[in-house]
Amino acid sequence: MPGAGCSGFQPQRRLWLKAALAAPVAGPCLAHAQSPTRVKIAAASNLKFVLADLANQYRQQTGIQVDVNLGASGNLARQILQGLPVEQFISADEAWVAELDKAGRTVDAGQRYAMGRLALIVPKNSALPLAQGLAAVVRAMKPSDKFAIANPALAPYGVAAVEALQRSGVGSLPAHQKVLGDNIGQATQFVATGAAQVGITALALAQAPEIVQSLQVLPLSTDLHAPLHQRMVLLKGVGAAAADWHRFLLSSTAQAVFVRHGYALPQ
Repeated sequence: MPGAGCSGFQPQRRLWLKAALAAPVAGPCLAHAQSPTRVKIAAASNLKFVLADLANQYRQQTGIQVDVNLGASGNLARQILQGLPVEQFISADEAWVAELDKAGRTVDAGQRYAMGRLALIVPKNSALPLAQGLAAVVRAMKPSDKFAIANPALAPYGVAAVEALQRSGVGSLPAHQKVLGDNIGQATQFVATGAAQVGITALALAQAPEIVQSLQVLPLSTDLHAPLHQRMVLLKGVGAAAADWHRFLLSSTAQAVFVRHGYALPQ
């Protein structure tokens, strides 16, 4: 059993913004882990903080290091098809897992592990009427204000954000006001740094201690978008350690961590 965990998976993550949210590459543990066994996975950016907690807990229990490539689900699925050397794909939706299954790259159709939630966010010092809801906030925006979402062509949370805007009566945002992040982490970063005045992100990111100190957060009703059924799958050639990690994520222990981070249980 290793001693102290890797610093990338510790609670003290104060230098978080650009490096922690936007980086789509493997976490900072790569050069420092002492574990003789490693599991390499690809995971949607909304999972940044919940996977940090889960991987740290799993490493303490088993001695196995989990190396995480974070990014938009669509980008990660395409990278896997091009040969990205990972054993597990944890997607923000089900469609990209289905694409890999159709291509014959997975051991099965995968399993649902959580349901995602959206949150409307503005900077901490914003005067926009967040408590009045999405439509009121958009109406109160200045013409020069920017609204950040994840790119819906790549990120399921971006698709859900577009749906929420439509169902709330806002409709399509003017092109000059819309800012697209390559993934949901980057969209969150835009608002947290003040590059955008409003945004829609994953509730799991918005309520993380590293993020919430810079934001006002309003969870959005699940009625505003289709269910975000999040699915994960093992890839062909998976090793025993990765298969065990996969089972751990479906355990009641891990499910409680997902709920604590703002997810709903899978349905």
